[in-house]
Amino acid sequence: MFLTRYRQTACGLLNWHGMIIYHGSNIAVKEPKILAVNRFLDFGEGFYTTSSYEQAKRWTEIVSRIKKTKQRIICTYNFDIEKAAKELKIIKFEEPSPEWLDFVIACRSGKEAGYKYDLAMGPVANDNVYAAVKLFETGVLTVSETIIRLKIEKIYNQILFHTNHALEYCKYEKHENIGDVSDG
Repeated sequence: MFLTRYRQTACGLLNWHGMIIYHGSNIAVKEPKILAVNRFLDFGEGFYTTSSYEQAKRWTEIVSRIKKTKQRIICTYNFDIEKAAKELKIIKFEEPSPEWLDFVIACRSGKEAGYKYDLAMGPVANDNVYAAVKLFETGVLTVSETIIRLKIEKIYNQILFHTNHALEYCKYEKHENIGDVSDG
């Protein structure tokens, strides 16, 4: 019997050959692709993953609601982060910061901030986070007030594969059907 050993790091679980990451959707994504989207996201266009199973589960609910389907699937991938760090152009934000805020605002407004990188890593701007960002954009909050509000929220991470070259370091392992979204 083969046993994989894992160790917890600041970015997530690492096994002997990489980092375990997840993608939440309504379908099994065995061959990730960079798809054009019809809305602007935190880090721009690409294939979004996270090291948090809980966050991937939340994404399944969002995708299922948007696609008007009840199916929820979490895919697990192995990300060769050590090799990627040597060979890709990566931007990484450890926590919400003024630089992260500028980057998210640029990407969410359609500016090409994320296109300079193969991979972007950092906090997710969830609905509460997005509200704080909007208050900042409209001048209601200062940068420091916005960052303080962001640090109060439970922050999950996201790992965006922005180029096909970056996806070469993301290997599908399995998927799990976590059940249908309830009607209630």
